[in-house]
Amino acid sequence: MSELERLTPEELLSNQTRNFVFVLDSIRSLNNVGSVFRTSDAFRAAQVLLCGLTGQPPHRDIQKTALGATETVSWAYFSDIQECLEELKKQSFTIVGIEQTKGSIGLEKCKFLSESKYAFVLGNEVSGVSYEALALCDLVVEIPQFGTKHSLNVAVTAGIIGWEFISQTLQN
Repeated sequence: MSELERLTPEELLSNQTRNFVFVLDSIRSLNNVGSVFRTSDAFRAAQVLLCGLTGQPPHRDIQKTALGATETVSWAYFSDIQECLEELKKQSFTIVGIEQTKGSIGLEKCKFLSESKYAFVLGNEVSGVSYEALALCDLVVEIPQFGTKHSLNVAVTAGIIGWEFISQTLQN
């Protein structure tokens, strides 16, 4: 790891995180949950918020894909997605649903500001972001797709959104 100039878990925990969180809205797959933790570690997300039926660490299927990221990324559980998002709004987060819906804008049109705080809501693998969550979103963003499938795996989506946020905010 030293040759790759990576932070140790202790160094990561003592370093400043980025000003975004992932909110998982009833994610069914524990492997997807673990992968979002790993992505959150890679991009130094401030937190992962697990809502509804989303599984929680410690669980071997989460750990299998997280590779220890549940120890380096702060997380909390909310049984109710609305309670979670209302709490984030009180903390001045911009709530961004990642979903294909009427009124959504393409990710390429989205401009993230480094001084603002964002909560990216990722939805259930089958039904997407819940209506309850969408009603509380300040913005709904979709990732443009050009093939025959009209959805991406939730873990892949987290990676794309995380990278887009980091690439935009590192520049400003």
